[in-house]
Amino acid sequence: MRPTKIVVIGAGSASFGPSSLRDAINCEGLSGSTLVLVDLDAQRLEVMARLANRLNEVSGAGLTIEHTTDRKKALPGAEFVITSIAMNREALWKLDWEIPLKHGIKQIMGENGGPGGLAHALRNIPVILDICRDMEKLCPNALLVNFSNPESRLCLAVSKHTSIKSVGLCHGIFGSIDRIRRAIGVSDINAIAAGLNHFTWMLSITRASTGEDLYPLVRRKSRESAPDEMPLTRYLLDAFGLYPSPGDDHIGEYIGYAWEIMGLKGYNFDGAREYRENLQVTIDRLLSDGDFAREYVKGRSGEIAFNIIRGILADTNELLAAVNIPNNGCITNLPSDSVVEVPAVVGANGVMGLCVGDLPDGIAAMCNTQIGVQRLVVEAAVTGSRRIALQAMLADPVVQSAEAAAKCLDELLSVHAPYLPRFG
Repeated sequence: MRPTKIVVIGAGSASFGPSSLRDAINCEGLSGSTLVLVDLDAQRLEVMARLANRLNEVSGAGLTIEHTTDRKKALPGAEFVITSIAMNREALWKLDWEIPLKHGIKQIMGENGGPGGLAHALRNIPVILDICRDMEKLCPNALLVNFSNPESRLCLAVSKHTSIKSVGLCHGIFGSIDRIRRAIGVSDINAIAAGLNHFTWMLSITRASTGEDLYPLVRRKSRESAPDEMPLTRYLLDAFGLYPSPGDDHIGEYIGYAWEIMGLKGYNFDGAREYRENLQVTIDRLLSDGDFAREYVKGRSGEIAFNIIRGILADTNELLAAVNIPNNGCITNLPSDSVVEVPAVVGANGVMGLCVGDLPDGIAAMCNTQIGVQRLVVEAAVTGSRRIALQAMLADPVVQSAEAAAKCLDELLSVHAPYLPRFG
């Protein structure tokens, strides 16, 4: 496999940076390649660059590590650009949760759907498009690998408004498969899932060793579950016949009645803060303890960005469980230009989605509703139109009041004004 150049934008993140470094170190055949870390926070970037050099040294991976706060210096010659962007993530997310609730709009998380998902997309879409504009000038043939949320909306914006090839990644499917393994007591599971990001549906669940259909067992175990164990997932499985992924909190963002089934607990900000603090402890130890660093680099994060990089460079034809790409007929009863999450094969020709046929009518109806909302959100983000943003709000199943929608939207646009220059 020949050397390449990979740019990681958002590398200063304690949750994203170390996992990307770990996967780069473990990517077979990447020796001689250049890994450029980019982040606007110079202090955090410096720490991550030190960590990258430490892991590169103890592993003998043979990478060239560079870092800069200026992506325009990083992008020339890149073949792959990995993005995980967020602006003041949790502080703004809290507003995305609190403001709609104040107006009586009941969201589950407020990150990817509902008014919170709209505000999140309005902030992030201009940033991802600016990155793509730089890529069009500096590395037009590079593949953008995006981890940023709201995944479907950002990928749709890139697809419709740039010439950059892109793929969006989410690890939700792997968590769902692991959850099913534990629930039914079967370790060797194959699952095929398709739909939208954070709203996919298991079309088949089989035993890998024999091909046995495990759906009857999944449904029986679901009926035997405790009432408070994934209640929305179990309800949807019973109502629509397929197991949804990746879990109640994300699925519920797209369903207006989700709060009736699972309550209104919102995102666990305290738990997230504790998780980040623990990650920082790990980073500090990696920088100071060579033996710990040598053990750390032996594992993988579970993400598949570097599977894609290796798959393209080495033409592996590896099967990927889930990628977010333009539909182009993969799901035959969803619009061709929508962004869907489907299995794919990666090789020298890039990431090729697999055709899974039709979704059941009821599931396709819910997905098509979200596709319509996503289109409006992208148009609002690109044009800065309050009118279209309001249409996106009114079309969203989470919003039940026209008056609340207008008031909520105006407050969100006001408090997020520094991050929404197109609405100025």
